[in-house]
Amino acid sequence: MPSDVTELLLAWNEGDESALNQLIPAVHGQLRRLAHRYVRHERTGHTLETTAVVNEAYIRLVDVQRVHWRDRIHFFAIAATLMRRVLIDYGRARRTLKRGGARTSKVSLEQLPVMAPPELTDLIALARALDALSAFDGRKARVVELRFFGGLSVDETAEALQVSSETVKRDWRLAKVWLLREMERVERRGGK
Repeated sequence: MPSDVTELLLAWNEGDESALNQLIPAVHGQLRRLAHRYVRHERTGHTLETTAVVNEAYIRLVDVQRVHWRDRIHFFAIAATLMRRVLIDYGRARRTLKRGGARTSKVSLEQLPVMAPPELTDLIALARALDALSAFDGRKARVVELRFFGGLSVDETAEALQVSSETVKRDWRLAKVWLLREMERVERRGGK
């Protein structure tokens, strides 16, 4: 299937709209699994559903113009970025609906294994910390985005970033520690 996805992406690059119609069913399951992983960590009774995340990511993917798809890994890297944006946009919109922004979108840090203990963390705080990490070290931020939001393996992340697997492992460990410290620092300052 990976080569099929790559072939469909390349055909879509060339303007073959039927390739897009074949691509969506081929990647739908993986996109649903990724979305479900994030949604299940939302608070009980939340209104965001896996299908909504996948549909919004799909709409944003179709609207992505000028992307020259290289392969399956490149596609899921872009999809990871878009899913992250969907989740963050949802959390921010929900926060603005509440007085004082009391409701936040939560995600479990157990998804980032080195960050123990597993606790619920504000998804918006994670996004802010990831943005700060990106300004400090873009590659480490991208590793987190691809692994955490994209669900890519170490090897797939290494291929997407064109670095070694050992570099990805090292970046992953350091980025998780950096993000945890940044989120704790912001929390001590009162969320600012």
